[in-house]
Amino acid sequence: MENTVETKYGKIEGIDHGWYSEYRGVPYAKPPVEDLRWRAPQPPEPFQGTFQAKEFPAKSCQREGSAPPWDKDFYDDPNYERKTSEDCLYLNIWAPKDAEGCPVAFWIHGGAFMGGSASEKEFDGVEYCRRGVIFVSVQYRLGIFGFFAHPWLTEEAGTSGNYGALDQIAALKWVYENISAFGGDPENITVFGQSAGAMSTQTLISSPLTGNMIKRAILQSGGSYGVGLHRDLTLKEQESFGMALPEILGAKSLEELRAKSTEEVFAATDKFMGANMPVAKGLFLVPTIDGKLLTDGYYPTIDKGEIKDLPYMIGSTKEDIMVEPGKNSPEERPLYRGSVAFSQKLEELGRKPAYVYDFLRDLPGDEQGAWHSAELWYMMGTLGRCWRPWTAGDYALSARMLDYWCNFMRTGDPNGEGLPKWEPCGKEKPFVMELDIPSG
Repeated sequence: MENTVETKYGKIEGIDHGWYSEYRGVPYAKPPVEDLRWRAPQPPEPFQGTFQAKEFPAKSCQREGSAPPWDKDFYDDPNYERKTSEDCLYLNIWAPKDAEGCPVAFWIHGGAFMGGSASEKEFDGVEYCRRGVIFVSVQYRLGIFGFFAHPWLTEEAGTSGNYGALDQIAALKWVYENISAFGGDPENITVFGQSAGAMSTQTLISSPLTGNMIKRAILQSGGSYGVGLHRDLTLKEQESFGMALPEILGAKSLEELRAKSTEEVFAATDKFMGANMPVAKGLFLVPTIDGKLLTDGYYPTIDKGEIKDLPYMIGSTKEDIMVEPGKNSPEERPLYRGSVAFSQKLEELGRKPAYVYDFLRDLPGDEQGAWHSAELWYMMGTLGRCWRPWTAGDYALSARMLDYWCNFMRTGDPNGEGLPKWEPCGKEKPFVMELDIPSG
């Protein structure tokens, strides 16, 4: 049996799993192809008939595969792999049956703004549905298609770049306007993500373009204050990086640039990155300060009290990104320090400090430890999809984390019956919840 819902754009038929329904590959914007390449996302066309939301969509253009340890954990099963395409602006929804007024979890995947998708092996919304939360995972343009800026584009639209971030906002608006049809509460949306997804979440809470659509936010291994992964790149800097692309592709105008095939543009990525990395000194195809999406740098925006006044959860893992081998004490870990500083800065602004966590569980099966992304299996409740020799303690930790995450989404407070007490992280009492299994 299938479920059918009526949205602003027409009827959508999903997959009926009995006690919950799943809607795969729902378009939230027009395909950003041909003349819509490197433009802000446009609202989708109304459906002709009933849209069949039963297959995960193509993922945004990116390289195939990944490096260790992600390759063996997340990319080892071809059943979860999808082709790549510029036509990638889709979202997936998991909703409990007979839902009404449910909190909504809006998930933004990671991947350094260069890779990833909304239907990776480790992602699933079933355990959120089990706890009365609607789960939404979204895709957005990546890399050269998502964050390329150039004076030609700026002249055309008044700004350029940031297409991937604007996609996320378009998806958020779609959810805000349509999720009630699935039983969700549009006034109770938690935006959350990991790595580039957390950086994206910090972008959305820093942007005037998201208005009041966000109720709460969770930043996993990417949110920070003072020290972290964020780069404050200006539109002028991004435009200067973009100057290399027409030269590489032999394009003399924006029209010629848009006329290039997907394959031609993507094939230019390596040369484009190589031409700019010596100057950019790191990833640069990222959200940009353009006066519209972002009006200032990430930390100055916090200093001015211009990030949204919301309940927050934020944290990192023991062997997270930027952690040097063997130097994983809290004071040696940049994202740990940046998470605590984020919370305490909120308190300094006169707001409630955040709930800060530290994921410490060394994943069983190898010597990688609690690596960047290791917590995803647990807070998604998908341990059973992984090759690792999980213990009863791992499953208990996963259930505990899911309870914390869903309680927070419901009320802004992760605490609940039977859970260890989680205090906010203030200056007087800098509490950090340690997420681990009992030793011994």
